[in-house]
Amino acid sequence: MADKKPFYITTPIYYVNAAPHLGTAYCTILADVQARYRRAMGYDVKFLTGMDEHGEKVAEAAANHGMSPQQWCDSQAPLFKNLWQQLEISNDDFIRTTDERQFTAVQYLWNKMQEAGFLYKGSYDGWYCVPEETYFTENQVRKSDEEHKTEGQHLCPDCGRPLERVQEESYFFKLSAFQEPLLKLFEEHPDFVQPAFRMNEVRSFVEGGLQDLSVSRTSFDWGIPVPFDTKHVTYVWFDALLNYMTAVGYGVNTDEARSQLAHFWPAQYHLVGKDIIRFHCVIWPAMLMAIGASLPDHVFAHGFLTVRNPETGAAEKMSKSRGNAIAPSDVIDLLGIEGYRYYFMTDVSHGEDSAISFERMEQVYNADLANSWGNLVSRTLNMSAKYFDGSTPNLNGWVDHTGVLREVTDGLVERYCACMEQFDYVGAKNTVMELVHAANHFIEDSAPWNVAKDETRTEELRNIIADLLEAIRISALLFTPFMPTTSAEVLHRMSLDDQIACNSLSEACTWGGIASEVAVTKGDALFPRLAAKKE
Repeated sequence: MADKKPFYITTPIYYVNAAPHLGTAYCTILADVQARYRRAMGYDVKFLTGMDEHGEKVAEAAANHGMSPQQWCDSQAPLFKNLWQQLEISNDDFIRTTDERQFTAVQYLWNKMQEAGFLYKGSYDGWYCVPEETYFTENQVRKSDEEHKTEGQHLCPDCGRPLERVQEESYFFKLSAFQEPLLKLFEEHPDFVQPAFRMNEVRSFVEGGLQDLSVSRTSFDWGIPVPFDTKHVTYVWFDALLNYMTAVGYGVNTDEARSQLAHFWPAQYHLVGKDIIRFHCVIWPAMLMAIGASLPDHVFAHGFLTVRNPETGAAEKMSKSRGNAIAPSDVIDLLGIEGYRYYFMTDVSHGEDSAISFERMEQVYNADLANSWGNLVSRTLNMSAKYFDGSTPNLNGWVDHTGVLREVTDGLVERYCACMEQFDYVGAKNTVMELVHAANHFIEDSAPWNVAKDETRTEELRNIIADLLEAIRISALLFTPFMPTTSAEVLHRMSLDDQIACNSLSEACTWGGIASEVAVTKGDALFPRLAAKKE
């Protein structure tokens, strides 16, 4: 464990009161691509996802389905786990807030907070949104009323649904004590919140003043009890945020747990939707400061996926209430698993809201995967098998030859890595496609079918095919985080199974890695054109 540099990445833990949707899948694949890339770079990766199972709205959903809260949560878990498996998510752990380890960690947190002096008992009297599980100040409610132009009924500033007036005894976390420490954090670590423009929103919120946070409830019992006052249960966010540390051993008094916590914490990245950025960039770091724990390196907030309103042309956030939600299965049916992953990771700007459409999905699939990448692999492997008796060429002396494709790879891996580490997956894809497009043009320019007719040009033919095979090998390695199954299949068809699991990407992509005189299999088309599927 200690000889490899750790890389810990998390998704939010997802609410169990609805099946996983396109947005949750989007965030999870976003993390998966980074986790796969970091493994290929030699990191000891911990990739966590899971489910948020406590709180009032979960209890209500369970009652509506005639189940106990635990039964309801248990019924939902397979929906997430099965979809993640289908989408090739490579998470190392799946945490549920009903796990015994979370119960232990949260109660340990309460005791640490109490010892540190950042808790006090009081009475909460204010506005609460059950669906968002968020408290709002009178000022926030007033601004929301003005925006929604409501009379009598106060609406949630975040989701626009009716607020409830909550009056109950509660423990409070002294969030107000951390206004200046948080502002200092933002000043000293401007990349704590990513993308950079999201930091302005967070800093502005903190500069506006922080109020102490109600962190327990007594009006329902579906939650983790406060250890020193068991009629109180933990406020769902105070519970849920801790999952990131629970999963790496927090609160467990064993040598193994302490070693794991020291190795993996702090996390390098929390990936979240922009709608929960304040919880992760204000409340969570304040909680960690209160117990003297290290802070995560970065919180990356992605935007929403939007669809066009056919009547107005305006981009709208997908929601079931609007009737514009797209189910993951709909996209899988159209693009397949690898096409699904490719589209959402390489045609969406991850820091901002991005419009999606089936028309655009088809366009990207056909242009990039069917016509460019898939076509390159098919033509090249077919020619290698045809001209060299079902094998790759004899490579004796080939690596000393420098052609146009080798020149294209100069600095390519470094540019790819720079993009990947900034979550610029579009830029990383564009880098790989430079090589793919160059290889396709090279086929047309070199016309190997003509070269093969001239027995005096056998070395030239060998160099052409070997260059193309090497361009494919490098492209497959770089595409692996996005399309792991396809890349593995390509390498397998070139008898390079030993390169499928890579832990030193820069070294693996050094020119000259194809094998001499080994079997080549053309195989079926990797990405049949969508139009052909419909005929």
